[in-house]
Amino acid sequence: MPNLLNTCTSHSGNRDFNHCSNCRLSGICLPLSLEFSDIDRLDAIVQKGKPLQKGEILYRSGDDFTAIYAIRSGAIKTWQTSREGEIQITGFHLAGEVIGLDGPATNRLSNSAQALQTTSVCAIPFSKLESLSRQVPGLQRNLLQLLSREITSEQRHFGLLGHASADTRVAALLLSLSARHERHNLSATRFTLPMSRGDMANFLGLTLETVSRVFSRMQKQQVITACGKELEILDSTALHNLAHHSD
Repeated sequence: MPNLLNTCTSHSGNRDFNHCSNCRLSGICLPLSLEFSDIDRLDAIVQKGKPLQKGEILYRSGDDFTAIYAIRSGAIKTWQTSREGEIQITGFHLAGEVIGLDGPATNRLSNSAQALQTTSVCAIPFSKLESLSRQVPGLQRNLLQLLSREITSEQRHFGLLGHASADTRVAALLLSLSARHERHNLSATRFTLPMSRGDMANFLGLTLETVSRVFSRMQKQQVITACGKELEILDSTALHNLAHHSD
């Protein structure tokens, strides 16, 4: 089936650049089978605000759940705060991914979200999206797939924290970033890490020193090379083996 979203421009030359059909990530965020009229209806409810600057908060834990957010560019980290005030990072989210999916169960957001760099997002009011998805079956299926993907990702993460070695945890995160870059038609072997080593350590349940040692070890083994946040995967097979090794 042809990607209708990627061919919309030729049918609608006067469409706004920010229209959903013209977004370079449309084939990732939205069902490929949507008709042009359905895309127009979706675009009508999407809210596109000013870009978030690095460190700016998109929403906080406990806020009323009103919308989900599609990341157009940049990167977002999400986290929760314990009763003792300790922060636990729950995810790193890249362009083409959707966040805020933790809200429907209680109508309140359980995570906070913050821009890791200059980031553009589309806010999609959930009540309007629900109403529209009942009229557009493809959209409803896509929403269920997003929720399922979120649950699967969370289960995989907690599985890593419970049983995996430090090397496996770091390798699994790098492999995940690599796969997501490839999915966005970007380089799977050379990219910029959006998060700091400290954030990475927090997310993986490790210390900063441990993460630094793992990076050094991987570089000595010529699995990766890293300079600051710039990373290159030299041996994808070795990284895959590390990510799937269990102690």
